[in-house]
Amino acid sequence: MKKAQTRNAFTLIEIMVVIIILGLLAAFVIPNITGKSGEAKQKLVCIQMKSLNESLKMFKVDNGAYPTSEEGLQALMVNPNPDTYSSYSPSAYIEGKNLPKDPWNKSYIYLNIDDAIELISLGSDGKEGGKNEEKDQKLSECR
Repeated sequence: MKKAQTRNAFTLIEIMVVIIILGLLAAFVIPNITGKSGEAKQKLVCIQMKSLNESLKMFKVDNGAYPTSEEGLQALMVNPNPDTYSSYSPSAYIEGKNLPKDPWNKSYIYLNIDDAIELISLGSDGKEGGKNEEKDQKLSECR
């Protein structure tokens, strides 16, 4: 009688087939994933700016006006002028010790021109203008 032989390893052909299948999967999946990082960061910018806008609205409800451009977003954390903002919330308008930064770790730009506010992120390059991930984003352009 012959004893049945047992296999203890994969053949070279089996290994090659697995490598080819993994290569094909990577070729289809990786291009779809890599372009989404910048898009996700741009969406996050709008979400953060809308949240800051809500805090600014609460500031205005309590104090009758938005902080000036000079007072900036810091006014949401510390009362910049107790005489002017006598109804300032005792717990401030943003929690934490630091202002939120955009996904590229840069500060948001706050402008108050005649009580019309604008928040701006300069994108990944931190400079005005640009395209794609480097594009400036404004609160007024967020949907």
